[in-house]
Amino acid sequence: MMDWLALTRYEVTRAPERTSRRQPLIWGLLTTGWMAGCSSALARGGGRAASFEAIDGDRDGTIDLDEAKRAGGLLFEQLDRHRGGKLSRAQLGRRRVTVAELSWADRDHDGTLTKDEYLALVERQFRAADLDRDGTVSRAEFLSRSGLPLRRLLY
Repeated sequence: MMDWLALTRYEVTRAPERTSRRQPLIWGLLTTGWMAGCSSALARGGGRAASFEAIDGDRDGTIDLDEAKRAGGLLFEQLDRHRGGKLSRAQLGRRRVTVAELSWADRDHDGTLTKDEYLALVERQFRAADLDRDGTVSRAEFLSRSGLPLRRLLY
């Protein structure tokens, strides 16, 4: 019985003699994805990518319309991978823009949003999130239910 326990303990703690071919590939994919997330966070000014702190460029604790449009423009450029200047609902993602929002923002009714149309939608959702109408969105307003549509457009 002692020999079986010793053998089991040895087998569990023994490291493999050679790594599989998949391990370096998986490690590379994981670190590349992590680095891409870090680089986008750093490009926005630190903090988590598209976090309140990253969007608040002047660090005054609120987001003004210019900061929201800047973050929205960066996200539009990131989503526009083919550099066509337009995004379909599929490229935007179903959770980012609802059908009603798309039809409101799509002024030329071609089923896509240009950067100007997207930023007009960002401005509309910014005004809806600004509950106290002071021209800025506080952290509480941003994280509230009324700030959800704006968060979806900036994340």
